[in-house]
Amino acid sequence: MAYHIQTADQAAPAERERWTPLRIAVILICFLLNAIDGMDIVIMSYISPTLKAEWALSPEALGTVFSASLAGMAVGGLFIAPLADKCGRRPLIIALLSIITATMLLSSRAQDITQLVILRAVIGASVGAFLASVTAMAADYAPRGQQGMVVAAAISGYALGAVVTGLVVAHYLPEHGWRMMLKGAGFLSLALLPLVVLILPESLDFLKRKQPRGALTRLNRVLRRLGEAQLAALPPKVTTRRASIAAVFRDGRLRGTLCLWLSVVMGFMTFYFLVSWITQLSVQSGLAVENAIYAGALFNFGGFTGTFAIGALGSRFGLQRVTCIAMLCGAIVVAAFGYLSVTLALTLVLAYLAGFTTNGGFNAFYALAAALYPAEIRSTGIGWAMGIGRIGAVIGPMLGGILIGQGLGLPSLLAVFAVPLLIAGVSALFIRATFVKHKQN
Repeated sequence: MAYHIQTADQAAPAERERWTPLRIAVILICFLLNAIDGMDIVIMSYISPTLKAEWALSPEALGTVFSASLAGMAVGGLFIAPLADKCGRRPLIIALLSIITATMLLSSRAQDITQLVILRAVIGASVGAFLASVTAMAADYAPRGQQGMVVAAAISGYALGAVVTGLVVAHYLPEHGWRMMLKGAGFLSLALLPLVVLILPESLDFLKRKQPRGALTRLNRVLRRLGEAQLAALPPKVTTRRASIAAVFRDGRLRGTLCLWLSVVMGFMTFYFLVSWITQLSVQSGLAVENAIYAGALFNFGGFTGTFAIGALGSRFGLQRVTCIAMLCGAIVVAAFGYLSVTLALTLVLAYLAGFTTNGGFNAFYALAAALYPAEIRSTGIGWAMGIGRIGAVIGPMLGGILIGQGLGLPSLLAVFAVPLLIAGVSALFIRATFVKHKQN
């Protein structure tokens, strides 16, 4: 039996029925913000061979650089993302984008591994909260009944950003060096900041719930841009669940939340191992650095196309079931990568398929999380799921570095990292969205 997603927003009386210019603009901005995130996190994988050679880094030290941003993402998801449900998503997104921009520019001037690790940790903390806030914003502005597909479209920007970054780095890295690559990423983030400030509105849900000073004026301004009826006044009493960690377990969400956390931990473990090490492993298997970067780019392009394909199939056959199948297929592809990658063409094909299944399948967990939690705790729920998941994200690259440093062969190494995908796939079947009507006072 396929498990179909029904969200609290869809079941409640909703204005969201059709696409409008504002909705399109919001989703496009969310897509671009996720593309910036993909660029900022994955760029280290592409520049790692050059950085490793220039600074004479061991595999263990390189694994620490990779894991610094991932550990930061855990902190951001757990402790910063919930602020969006309490203080508003728009101001948090703007603040985090500003921090990401400044820190990327500073990273290009790092003089040793200690400085780079600290800066990557700050970037990771910002991105970890950023992803949850942007995902929640995309879900808030999705037309009724299209939330899963809209979230998938917004999240796919992460993979596309990683793809474009790979293509650019492959072309310019030999001539300009890794510092210029980081500086360019910082300037791209800076270029997007004015667009976010000028266009991105606050979420309707936050304005209705929190009723801050001037909320009615701002709410009606957004409603007018959406072409929807304005409110004469905010509801006199709006009672909602407090955005806390305890709230994510209430109303029948205990099993779904725990299964989501397990799936994300396991999925992150393998996904970020691949993201971090695929370029270096391709070099180790005999490819030139430029071709190895293309393999990394194809891995991320597979994630981009896989996100859309799995989102569409999930809407038809049930997102839990499709996600499970994608992760199980990913385990097979990852294991095969260690045994079959003997030519450039086959390596590129397997890299694409690995991205399609593991990255595309993993991104479905964002849509599952957005569906599992109601709007008033959505950033908290997504943030905690992705924050807890960073445990796997930190372990994956570090464990990979240790195993590589110990001389483990490529087939055995990738067989080890296929196992978490099996666990994530099975656990995905038990992530059920539960809708419970709450009586409004």
